[in-house]
Amino acid sequence: MSDPAFTLGIEEEYLLVRQDTLALSETPAALMDDCAAELADQVSPEFLQCQIEIGTRVCADVGEAREDLRRLRATVARVADRYGLAPIAVSCHPLAHWRAQNHTDKQRYNDLHRDLAGVVRRLLISGMHVHVGLGCDALRADLMRQLSYFLPHLLALSASSPFWQGEDTGLASYRLTVFDNLPRTGLPPQLDAWEDYRRSVDALVDLGIIEDASKIWWDLRPSARFPTLEARICDVQPRMEHALSIAALFQSLARMLWRLRTRNQRWRVYDRFLIEENRWRAQRYGITEGLIDFGAGEIKPFRTLLDEMIELVEEDAAALGCLTEVERAREIVAGGVSASRQRAAAAAAQAAGGDGEAQMRAVVAHLIEEYHADL
Repeated sequence: MSDPAFTLGIEEEYLLVRQDTLALSETPAALMDDCAAELADQVSPEFLQCQIEIGTRVCADVGEAREDLRRLRATVARVADRYGLAPIAVSCHPLAHWRAQNHTDKQRYNDLHRDLAGVVRRLLISGMHVHVGLGCDALRADLMRQLSYFLPHLLALSASSPFWQGEDTGLASYRLTVFDNLPRTGLPPQLDAWEDYRRSVDALVDLGIIEDASKIWWDLRPSARFPTLEARICDVQPRMEHALSIAALFQSLARMLWRLRTRNQRWRVYDRFLIEENRWRAQRYGITEGLIDFGAGEIKPFRTLLDEMIELVEEDAAALGCLTEVERAREIVAGGVSASRQRAAAAAAQAAGGDGEAQMRAVVAHLIEEYHADL
């Protein structure tokens, strides 16, 4: 078996807002046509008409991913500007109501709307998906079990959805409370081998419940289309460089676990019950209250855990050419994740005398500015 390539791919979902009111806007068909003319199949509509999705090419390293992601983000912003719109890369619009949104008239989304009923209608959320190329199915199954331990850490770093329908939810990532209402979501099961995964998926396919594995939406899954492991737990990032930092960390963690495997070593697999507790802590607090270190038997500050993770993957990040991006995760911790930055924007508007709606509009304006910061 040849060594995995650890290629990188990033998918992001953006919300489109009007530049004058900062409210959500349905995507004009002409806007999608203009984007597709430049980006081909790297851009597509999403479930709701106010969303647009992009995906990078298969990238050899984070440098290629940066180049492609910058081109995608810049093109969407430039085209949207022609229509008086602006994209924001955030997991929840601070002010919008899901009842006012319409789903995209596309067979896949019409089927979702029919099959998932009232649960899917609240899906006014956006996410970031990171693919790491591993090739071998047995390796994908093995690393999925071990990588699950680190999913709460990635969620904590990425948390960007504190507001919902004009209110502060008290959570750093409210997005997951909406997404978790769908079936086949949450942490992946602890399957021992690829054959166990296929047997479970095929049981649902054979019954006609799902047509294929793309309808499995775990926080981490083997991609149905690519020979990758796909991390789906992350909120989408307003800042492009933060997205790249989180993607590089996931890529490096995958290589670290593969490296252990080549030495007949592995990361301890903890019960889902325990990992779910860390997942909740990340969802509720982001990075502010720390996560549980189960080996040490204590709650550690996130800054400490991040330092330990960087030390764990330093060799791997250097080999992948992404050590700078991995270490840049410390800047996210120092400056606060997006949820904290959004709350700061709302607080500044409140201090200036703005009411609740004005505060949420100030958050949207902040998100537009952050989208453009790294382009």
